Amino acid sequence: MPESRRRLRILTWHVHGNYLWYLTQVPHDFYLVTDAARSTHHTGRSGTLPWGENVHEAAVEHLRDMPFDLILYQSRAEYERDQTAIFSAAQLRLPAIYLEHDPPLERPAGQRHWADDDKVTIVHVTGFNALMWDHRDSPVEIVEHGVKLLTPARHDGRHGKGITVVNDIATRGPRVGLDVFEMLRAEIPLTLVGMGSMELGGHGEVANRDLPPFMARYRFFLNPIRYSSLALSVVEAMMVGLPIVGLATTEMPTVITNGLNGWLETRPRRLIEVMRQLIDEPALARQWGDAARATAERRFGIERFVADWEGVFARAAGLCAP
Repeated sequence: MPESRRRLRILTWHVHGNYLWYLTQVPHDFYLVTDAARSTHHTGRSGTLPWGENVHEAAVEHLRDMPFDLILYQSRAEYERDQTAIFSAAQLRLPAIYLEHDPPLERPAGQRHWADDDKVTIVHVTGFNALMWDHRDSPVEIVEHGVKLLTPARHDGRHGKGITVVNDIATRGPRVGLDVFEMLRAEIPLTLVGMGSMELGGHGEVANRDLPPFMARYRFFLNPIRYSSLALSVVEAMMVGLPIVGLATTEMPTVITNGLNGWLETRPRRLIEVMRQLIDEPALARQWGDAARATAERRFGIERFVADWEGVFARAAGLCAP
């Protein structure tokens, strides 16, 4: 195998389950940090996702004696704490990547990233995120989402209502749009799915494998989030073939075109008429949904995602020229 294609041993943490599953489609070996308590981000091969044979667990008490080629950080706590607490001096000299899932949360622009270091490559999941962070020293790369549905499904829209998928929407503040969702739900039939949704009259959690066919029964997908990365649930809904309705903020306007594959506004009440039209005109919902699926397949296919990450890993590990 050419050096640029050498199979790497990559140490990382279980931070975002669906994203991690997509990432492990890259043909390298991934080792997930675990501790005795299976604490946050240290849960290993947990949940219902069908982890592949290239996904392993790495107990913290054995890490110092294990060989790795690269460390992939995904959260500030692990970057600032674990690297000094659990790694050997040799491991601290390994190539490192920081995968940043979010835009800056302390202030919308100008916040310097805590991993900004010329020895650490920072990878952002959207161009908007990369634009908003302050980088001075780190090499910066952008790898947009890639999605592979766990269960194939096609939109049929049999339910004349919309669906929203947001975890813990009640506890995460206005950033994720609880007020927007509740205002719109007062006018339009909407089903809320995700952790903590039952307390708000929602459906509750839906297993990863069951979510695509579950979403397929709804007429459209509503994304009420004001400020975040492009939600994976939005891309997954597009892959199923749902038209997307939401706020014209962050990366969303680069993905959704009004009247083609969905509709975006910065004034939420203007979405009400659009959602009513999608409920009343299922053929229009199918038309926009087909276009959303085509957009997702073209822009967020898993093959492109895997190829992009293979290049990032090779460059970070020094296996090919930048």
